[in-house]
Amino acid sequence: MTLLGSIEAGGTKFVCAVSDNALNIIERVSIPTTVPEETMEAVVDFFGKYDVDSFGIGSFGPIDVNPASETYGYITSTPKPGWNQFDFVGYLKKAFGKPIYWTTDVNAAAYGEYKLGAARDIPNSLYLTIGTGVGGGAVIDGDIFNGYSHPEMGHIKVQRHPEDTGEGSCPYHGDCLEGLASGSAIEKRFGKKGIDLPEDHEAWEFTAYYLAQALMNYSLVLSPERIILGGGVMKQAHLLPMIQAKLEELMAGYLALPPMAEYVQIPGLGDNAGITGCLLLAQKILN
Repeated sequence: MTLLGSIEAGGTKFVCAVSDNALNIIERVSIPTTVPEETMEAVVDFFGKYDVDSFGIGSFGPIDVNPASETYGYITSTPKPGWNQFDFVGYLKKAFGKPIYWTTDVNAAAYGEYKLGAARDIPNSLYLTIGTGVGGGAVIDGDIFNGYSHPEMGHIKVQRHPEDTGEGSCPYHGDCLEGLASGSAIEKRFGKKGIDLPEDHEAWEFTAYYLAQALMNYSLVLSPERIILGGGVMKQAHLLPMIQAKLEELMAGYLALPPMAEYVQIPGLGDNAGITGCLLLAQKILN
């Protein structure tokens, strides 16, 4: 029986799973992200119980996805202690010697949604996660898009809301999308987690404004057929219609888009988009 290995490597936890070739999950575990020595040892111990044929890895980043690079397979300039310049793919290759599909966590989620979720059978789609940080992945003509590196959609610059005087929280760019609209930015700028803010709090007006700007930019540059918004911040049910309305307002009729309820959606796979995408990518590299 073919066995697929999936690693959704997040900054807080690694979700690891083994499935058969029909994507029926045999076992799934969550491992805290501490330092590589501890976390990766637990990962190897988990997969060591199975004769896995291939792995799909979706990792927090930035990561090196250029196969011609000397640091291909590395987590690169992350501030996460211990993980800077960590050879992730090399570690797994040494442990198991199996084929590995290596990409970002958001790319994996984008691929999962394209194959089995809210963008199923839509060959050009975009997945954005708005959580502790902001990241995005794109599927173009049915395949994950990478250029010189992978997209960093969370760090585009957006215009300030006229009433927003709070400081942007990104240590690199200040007022980028992540610095203004991520879950950590909301908490830092308003003193509470998003889940603890009322629906009429100004934070949601600002967040919708920034995310709608981002979606306008992505729409103009990539022309996706569907955009999917995931992550913890998007679990505020009132936020999606606010973003849809703001996007339509900002676009001002310039570009013909599908109806907003179809064009901008939440994930069809829920919190399983990433782990499903990783299994599909493990299957893809094996085939």
